[in-house]
Amino acid sequence: MLALLFAATGAFAQQGNPGGHFVENWDLDGDGQVTLAEATERRGDVFLTFDADENGVLTAEEHDLFDEARKQDMEQNGMGHGGGQRNPANGMLREVTDTNGDGNVTREEFMDAVPAWFAGMDRNGDNVVTTADFGRG
Repeated sequence: MLALLFAATGAFAQQGNPGGHFVENWDLDGDGQVTLAEATERRGDVFLTFDADENGVLTAEEHDLFDEARKQDMEQNGMGHGGGQRNPANGMLREVTDTNGDGNVTREEFMDAVPAWFAGMDRNGDNVVTTADFGRG
């Protein structure tokens, strides 16, 4: 499951094909595009990976581990801390998903962020994310 997170954070590092690794790993039906449904399913998988006690909440400690894994992957893939607006990792930041500010992220909070996260990557607004959405410009 960590590969799902790494696929999300490494989207810009795919050897000259921005977004290629993200699409490859989040495109469940292999048609070259990621739908909102596919992104929702995969994002749920990412949550489950880091919810170590399986209680439906990423505690501050669990989220710290999630943040560290994301940071390490970004560094390994030669990405800076930001990585750009369409960097899929940005939509998983605690400040984005902890909507009530209590330091914990519930599954509901994490999943409620999916539509805005997806829309932020869907640069051309065609309701699918492809490598074209990660291109320059």
